[in-house]
Amino acid sequence: MRPSGRSLDELRAIEIEPGPMRHAEGSCLIRIGGTHVLCSASVEDKPPPFLKNTGQGWVTAEYGMLPRATHSRNRREAAQGKQSGRTQEIQRLIGRSLRAGVDRQALGERQIVVDCDVLQADGGTRCASITGGWVALRLAVNKLLKAGVLTTDPVMDNVVAVSCGLYAGQPVLDLDYAEDSVAGVDGNFVMTGRGRMIEVQMSSEGSTFSRAEMEDLLGLAEAGCQALAAAQNKAVE
Repeated sequence: MRPSGRSLDELRAIEIEPGPMRHAEGSCLIRIGGTHVLCSASVEDKPPPFLKNTGQGWVTAEYGMLPRATHSRNRREAAQGKQSGRTQEIQRLIGRSLRAGVDRQALGERQIVVDCDVLQADGGTRCASITGGWVALRLAVNKLLKAGVLTTDPVMDNVVAVSCGLYAGQPVLDLDYAEDSVAGVDGNFVMTGRGRMIEVQMSSEGSTFSRAEMEDLLGLAEAGCQALAAAQNKAVE
């Protein structure tokens, strides 16, 4: 049995609250079980220098955890003078995942920065950040469309992410910290709303996995991502 009592294919409770931040062009607070992430999207009227005069826009992301997002206090990375390798890896994942769902030509020469701040962590923070980051991005683009700044919608599809893994030898969906910390295999699946894959990260920890087990995890991820996309769509209606 899973520590939470959930079935093998059951997501944690999902809540997405749109618009908690007054000044951001788009924002949401996403809660997936005990993992809570505040996401905001800020529109900048010029692209990064490497895209100047190309007609293309850019979507990027920044990620961070509050000092008491976990059981013990972590020092702020700003106080240490540099980001950890883990933080850099996660924010690059968020950025490239969100870009996969955007027509950068239709976005035009502007940049949207998606900030993901983890208020509370209980496993799956990168997946919650991608899922909530898309909602913030979608709301920001909606604002640009409504204002007439954009005439063509650059958002091509939902972008969602979920974790799956082998816990106690069984394939499970949406690992919380109690499972993730001891899972024999852990994977993060990033997909579009139509089920196209953007990125898959899978690794073993003291165990190996077969192709059949990988396909079991992929099947769980596909179902989980469909449910997450439905929650996103409800939040932005």
